[in-house]
Amino acid sequence: MWTRHKAVIVVAAVVALAGLVTGVLLAFGGGQAKTTPSDTAPQLRSPFTGVPVRVLNPVLAVKIDNIVHARPQTGLTHADIVYVLPVEGGLSRFLAIFSSGYPPVVGPVRSAREDDLQVLRQFGRPAFAYSGATPALLRYIHRSARIVDLYAGTARGYYRDNSRVAPYNLYAHTGQLLAQAPGASRARDIGFRFGPPPPGGIVTGSASVSYPAASFKFTWSAAKGRWLVSMDGAAAVTTDGGPLAPATVVIQHTTVRTSRFLEYGKPPPFAESVGSGTAEVLRDGKAWMTHWSRPDAEAGTTFTTTSGQRMTFATGQIWIVLAYP
Repeated sequence: MWTRHKAVIVVAAVVALAGLVTGVLLAFGGGQAKTTPSDTAPQLRSPFTGVPVRVLNPVLAVKIDNIVHARPQTGLTHADIVYVLPVEGGLSRFLAIFSSGYPPVVGPVRSAREDDLQVLRQFGRPAFAYSGATPALLRYIHRSARIVDLYAGTARGYYRDNSRVAPYNLYAHTGQLLAQAPGASRARDIGFRFGPPPPGGIVTGSASVSYPAASFKFTWSAAKGRWLVSMDGAAAVTTDGGPLAPATVVIQHTTVRTSRFLEYGKPPPFAESVGSGTAEVLRDGKAWMTHWSRPDAEAGTTFTTTSGQRMTFATGQIWIVLAYP
């Protein structure tokens, strides 16, 4: 009985001590659990796609061919942004922007044009992979362009795929490219906003845009929640990631003048990405007519609805087609 009595006393003492500790914690801590900065910090998201990311990675831009002999391309489904630009002959090429993730291989890599450099200025000092350029433009790029220069003539990581016809068979290992670009800018705000769609919008099953010798059609897939891309009447696919299917498509109407640098003896088109104009934004099966504005090359592009509200994009890959007026 004495042993049992001592045990009761010990238990009672422990309970009392626990109550005392709890009281002190409540008095000094307000009764609330302490939180660490990581508990309350907002989720880091890519400024290019709105998708959660662990870190903001370096920006890698790659010029990719889009002539029929270059299809299907490799690595495009991994791009955060795909710019579509006109080139000589009425054709198109892609300027693919990677940061959230990088495909192991990308291509076919083709040559730069003057308007690529204007697009790239908004990213700071991105790494730029390209196969070459005309002599005058190449000298200008080496001397004046604000990029980490990954010209195929001097950078490592490029190779030819002999199963394809040259010059549509140049590919690059992105890991080797990035290893040569330690000073490349990281992803930053370039004007895009993400979130629920603004009021309005017109239900749209598909939208089309064309250059003199190239055409694109974007068809809404409710099942995938994406816009399926067709090029020149055929479904667009890649060698490594299935169909091309962005979450948001921007058909950005702009001035298309001629470049200062000749291609095959003639000036190629130069699609202005600085300035202002109208743009059709496709997301969630609807279309919004918007106004775009990029006041200078250092700035990003803002998109506003007809009511003056900022246009929001759906999270995921974005295609921007620089289209004729």
